[in-house]
Amino acid sequence: MASALQVVSSRSALLILREAFYGTTRFDDFAERVGISQPVAAARLRELVGDGLLEREPYREPGQRTRMAYRLTAKGAELLPVLVALMQWGDRWLAPDGPPVVLKHRGCGETVRAELRCDAGHATAAADCELAVGPGRRQATGQRIGPVPPEE
Repeated sequence: MASALQVVSSRSALLILREAFYGTTRFDDFAERVGISQPVAAARLRELVGDGLLEREPYREPGQRTRMAYRLTAKGAELLPVLVALMQWGDRWLAPDGPPVVLKHRGCGETVRAELRCDAGHATAAADCELAVGPGRRQATGQRIGPVPPEE
């Protein structure tokens, strides 16, 4: 989680990603819709491109110079459930008058929500989860991740 937060830890980075999911592609639109200055937008977009979440794509309107559009990569697109979960949490706990926007499924019109499920397809609550040692656990540093079973 710490490594992931290093990539998307700023408010402006998360809001730029939100706008990319909404279909925003142009630099000026990102700055305006997120409510940040152009220098901040440039820095965040550069970071998101550098981290592989967005890619730059040239475009040119008739009579204008070539500019860059920003599009989500597959890596960036996989953050959608994270943003939807954050949106759901904010809608529940921080929006007393109701959500300012609602995400709907184009296919049926129902509300889209994030949900935890195990690989077998079971809905999973926090109480149903446990930590297990994964293949990326750092053995050499002695870093502990979650409860460690007693030695026998």
